[in-house]
Amino acid sequence: MKYLRKGLLGLAVLLLAGALLLWFLPARWLQPRIEARLHGLRLAQVQGLLWDGRAGQVLAADGRVLGSLRWRLSRRALLGEGGLQLDLAGPQLGFTGAMRQLPGGRVEWYAVTLHAELAALHPRLTSPLGQPGGTLQLTVAHALLQGGWPLQLQATAQWQHATLQTHAGALTLGELQAQAQAHDGVIQAQLRDDGHGPLQVVAQALLSPLGWRLDATLRARQTDPALRRWLSTLGPADADGTVHIHRRGGLAGKMLVAPPTTTGNPHAPR
Repeated sequence: MKYLRKGLLGLAVLLLAGALLLWFLPARWLQPRIEARLHGLRLAQVQGLLWDGRAGQVLAADGRVLGSLRWRLSRRALLGEGGLQLDLAGPQLGFTGAMRQLPGGRVEWYAVTLHAELAALHPRLTSPLGQPGGTLQLTVAHALLQGGWPLQLQATAQWQHATLQTHAGALTLGELQAQAQAHDGVIQAQLRDDGHGPLQVVAQALLSPLGWRLDATLRARQTDPALRRWLSTLGPADADGTVHIHRRGGLAGKMLVAPPTTTGNPHAPR
């Protein structure tokens, strides 16, 4: 019995020491594991605990400083139930948001805001249409993800001073506004201009894991030869220069039905 009591006491001491270590675990001890999930980003000047810490600098792969990072991780994460609060602050990139793990491998994000100077993200940010520039403001009120795909989503975005750097030169697009919703894994997104910029656009997109559909109408408000040439690469133009785009793909692309266009929209092409 004497040896059993000593063994149990020793085990209790080890468990207590392990619990204290986890409770006060320095963030820098796990810095390599954290960086392995940041897709090329690196952390510097790491301070605090795993549960409440700070990185004085977040570095891009090319060494550029993107900003500083604060985080708070619930200790309930040890039970697979914790939440995470992130706050990235930088002159050209800012992000705040909270997430939590849910049963069934689902992840919930809420109160997410993003501010990005798109030119600062080059050369990582590319698109088939060109290199975007300007300022992106994104707000996600709620997103429920499973396997990285939104089952539910409520988001809005503004692309201010929008530009595209194409092979034919730089294009000025004005200010574009978008909103997106998802229900049962089907995403509906709408894109419009503010009614005053050089590009008039009304677009609707539907996406699901099995297919996608895009319907868009675009027209240059001004006699910008470069913008008109770029529009001509997207499809044939009407007599007034309006380009209609109807694209779809995937197994369910033909089955996705776009929501009806709102009548009386002052931004609708004429």
